[in-house]
Amino acid sequence: MGRKAFTDYSNPDAALEKIRRSHMLKKALFPGKYIQGVGALDELPALIKLFGKQGLILASPTAHGKILPDRGVDLNSRSLLVERFTGECCEKELSRLAAIIREKRVDVLVGMGGGKTIDTAKIAADRANIPVLVVPTIASTDAPCSGCAVLYSEQGIFESVYYQKSNPAAVLVDTGIIALAPVRFLVAGMGDALATWFEAKSCGDTQSENACGGLSSLTGLNLARLCYDTLLQYGAIARIAAERHIITPALEHIVEANILLSGIGFESGGLASAHSIHNGLTALEETHAFYHGEKVAFGVLAGLQLTDAPTEESDIVYSFCEEVGLPTTLADIGLPNCNRKRLARVAEKACAAGECIHHEAGEITPEKVLNAMLAADAIGEYRKNQPHLSGSCH
Repeated sequence: MGRKAFTDYSNPDAALEKIRRSHMLKKALFPGKYIQGVGALDELPALIKLFGKQGLILASPTAHGKILPDRGVDLNSRSLLVERFTGECCEKELSRLAAIIREKRVDVLVGMGGGKTIDTAKIAADRANIPVLVVPTIASTDAPCSGCAVLYSEQGIFESVYYQKSNPAAVLVDTGIIALAPVRFLVAGMGDALATWFEAKSCGDTQSENACGGLSSLTGLNLARLCYDTLLQYGAIARIAAERHIITPALEHIVEANILLSGIGFESGGLASAHSIHNGLTALEETHAFYHGEKVAFGVLAGLQLTDAPTEESDIVYSFCEEVGLPTTLADIGLPNCNRKRLARVAEKACAAGECIHHEAGEITPEKVLNAMLAADAIGEYRKNQPHLSGSCH
């Protein structure tokens, strides 16, 4: 017989935490419906009628100014209201939207646009106790399918994660729209999706809570792994298609990986170092010009150094990032020659109490995170100067 795990009852808090974890349930979350393909937006009117009577679309500037008019949507219709998103998922915007929902008696909210538009719609709908439908116009994050959202300050600094009572009632992914977006969005989405497997695996190894408040299920872990395998197999050729605005099977696969597989994988698998390092990076204003997934990608590379990942695994991830165009150095996310004192702010924020970086094995400290970021940056710089090291990740 194997030895039983020892519980140190001289430390009551640690003992209670260990007992609590041993009794945690496996939990997984999913959107109510997921519809993907060219022309999926045509399903929206019927879906709104399915869930309510008075719909309101919170539309990103691009969706409001181009996509909806091009699809013949009347922006002044009384039966389907359209409101333009102001640009930040913050309390000020949420208060403005809440007033509109009450005044117009909206009973179905649609978030149409990128991650921050979608997150704002999800939080507003949750607070108003109405269903939310999500229509991403870019495949840049895994926000569309999830039941959580990120709140920022009006200046764009990460503040907190807001959990909704349920996941979106439906997610409509029109690849005809997504294929028209600049390729950088798709690549950023691959950066966000890249973290899914590594973070889910860390949570599984340490029996840490996933974003559902439970333990990872086989479904969550295997979809997280499928997400990673899909990126490696189709990422490079999907990028080529996206650059030319061509809809191909590879592009469809990567859109699904970025939105559905990553969305279910991170939520039902769990988060760890990559997203905490992203949250830390938001403390430095220079990084605000870079997308969520771009900063997460660097967080993945730093996380590999933090967790002492095998060299072969690290090489595969660096090669993938180089092949598709994701950041591999601090300079790539706006921080060339950034001094240790400023980077220490990032590490401190990444290690704040309650951050998911503590789902990694062992004691995680700001000093370890700082050194991991510097190591990831140094490796990225070295590889840039050694062209024979970069290339295909297959």
